[in-house]
Amino acid sequence: MQFKPEEIAAIMKDFDEPGSLAPTGLHLGGIKYMVIMGEQGAVIRGKKGAGGITVKKTGAAMIFGIYDEPMTPGQCNIIVERLGDYLIDQNL
Repeated sequence: MQFKPEEIAAIMKDFDEPGSLAPTGLHLGGIKYMVIMGEQGAVIRGKKGAGGITVKKTGAAMIFGIYDEPMTPGQCNIIVERLGDYLIDQNL
């Protein structure tokens, strides 16, 4: 999956201006996800059919978790967010 610069820029903008992706959806690798509730400025979540995406921002990185059945949204959220929290604790 290749990410386009404009897709990453839109995600970064949503971290700075929460809700900016909601009208158009979150696009990543040419796939459109409906934005669902996350944590303003820290986590963005999206849904597409039986799958979805969780994006966690740290000081130096963005972690993307893309899932499909049989993984559940909650499982993906826990994995991505815990990894992100670990990196934040390490000042990364």
